[in-house]
Amino acid sequence: MHERLLQQLLFIKEIDKIKSIIRKSQHFSDENYENDAEHSWHISMMALILSEYSNVKIDILKVIKMLLIHDIVEIDAGDVYVYDKTSFDCENEHKAAERIFGMLPDDQSKEFLNLWLEFEERSTPEARFSNAIDRLQPVMQNIDHDCKTWKSGLTNHEKVINMNEKIGDGSKALWDYIKKEIDDAFRTIDIQQENK
Repeated sequence: MHERLLQQLLFIKEIDKIKSIIRKSQHFSDENYENDAEHSWHISMMALILSEYSNVKIDILKVIKMLLIHDIVEIDAGDVYVYDKTSFDCENEHKAAERIFGMLPDDQSKEFLNLWLEFEERSTPEARFSNAIDRLQPVMQNIDHDCKTWKSGLTNHEKVINMNEKIGDGSKALWDYIKKEIDDAFRTIDIQQENK
């Protein structure tokens, strides 16, 4: 078998593991928690649908590539609760990216690693829009589920705003929309807590 094809097929088998990485966000449609593969597919679809709201013109194919590969590192590094900075290990994710993308032929390995780094560094309009979509989806899911994870006490209004205001770097329109939703959600949370 051709060496290049063998490398690609081994990579394809390896990334199947992403289906087993369970996230902290629930599906819109039920109480089940989504896995990384579901998340990557869903935000890729969101990017296709919402790309007109990018602050600037973007290469949508590049955005979709970033969204499909950005969480592959979690096969080794695991999923981290976005509001818990103590459990985040940038070095561990970088090692995971090098190992997993390193399974591919050199040209694809470099392309995927560079796309992953670009996404992480938010260094281009595509990376900023990709990050905006990646942050938008779990916020919407949490609000849709009565702010369950926010009510757990692990975060507060200020942390949620600070963590997600970067959505505006990729799409001011999407940030304006979701900031109002966040503010409304926390007003409801505050009222519920006062009435306990």
